[in-house]
Amino acid sequence: MTAIYDVELITVTTFLILLGPSGCGRTTTLRLIGGFEHPDSGEMVIRGQPMGRTPPYRRPTSMVFQNYALFPHLTVAENIAYGLRERRVDRITIQRRVREMLELVALQGLENRYPRQLSGGQQQRVALGRSLVIEPAVLLLDEPLGALDLKLRRQMQLELKQLQTQVGITFIYVTHDQEEALTMSDRVAVMNHGRIEQLGTPEELYERPRTRFVAEFLGAANVLPAVVRAADATSACLEIAGHRLTVPVRGLTPGRPEALVVRPHWLTLRSAENDSVVWQGTVAERIYKGSTITYRVEMPGAVSVLVDVPTGSGVRVFSVGEAVTVGVDPSRVHVVTE
Repeated sequence: MTAIYDVELITVTTFLILLGPSGCGRTTTLRLIGGFEHPDSGEMVIRGQPMGRTPPYRRPTSMVFQNYALFPHLTVAENIAYGLRERRVDRITIQRRVREMLELVALQGLENRYPRQLSGGQQQRVALGRSLVIEPAVLLLDEPLGALDLKLRRQMQLELKQLQTQVGITFIYVTHDQEEALTMSDRVAVMNHGRIEQLGTPEELYERPRTRFVAEFLGAANVLPAVVRAADATSACLEIAGHRLTVPVRGLTPGRPEALVVRPHWLTLRSAENDSVVWQGTVAERIYKGSTITYRVEMPGAVSVLVDVPTGSGVRVFSVGEAVTVGVDPSRVHVVTE
């Protein structure tokens, strides 16, 4: 198995999310950490100790699978106690730890039920309790909320984050859901083709993506072609869709094409008569989303942008086919690599 990453993922107690499309290497990375797969090169180090060929049951890790993998013939309490029994922990300690874990994952009173008698959210709590009761250094979670409905999934996102803060260990969580990543994580590793494209806080990745892939995968993004017309040590003049815009970006080369990222809610929409012209265009599509309306505006050079406008009293609603101008704060424009 080829090594997937070449950066240090686990540095402090944190909630780290591995985010990316199917096939990008998220679950393989999780299995490498857990010892279910072995890299062809490189080393896995946890708590300062190289793992080498250490088998999963000897690593200070525990894994929560997408299907929970509960034992159907065991009760809630017996499922949670399973790892402790395998480690031959004494009966009194097992009883105490199971009681503590039932309280931690809010399953008091359900200890004698079987998995088939539980809801999806309750089964997930049992799986969490069984993994946490052995006190791992790192808890690995492979899309554990994927089988839950939207309302329960959002509730469990908050509960998982609170649980990680409460137990004080590192959680490494695999998902392809961008909203889930932004909601739960302290740090996000965006993966693409078996490599980490960018690792940072949700704010860093959303506000300052390094690559086009990160910008487009993490939330809605307009990626616009531009040409550098002039540049100095503090700013650059860019030509975008027939208009020039000076932005506080350093290190650009005149004459070179660049790719710019502008989030839809960073843009403003005005009538064509407005004096603060940045780009001129025509409304090609209008999508009502409740709290916002998303407009798709076509501009010169076969360029189009999405613009998010809040709804509410006094907010101008534009019609399809209407001429408009699109404005942007130059400080929000961000240059990315292709």
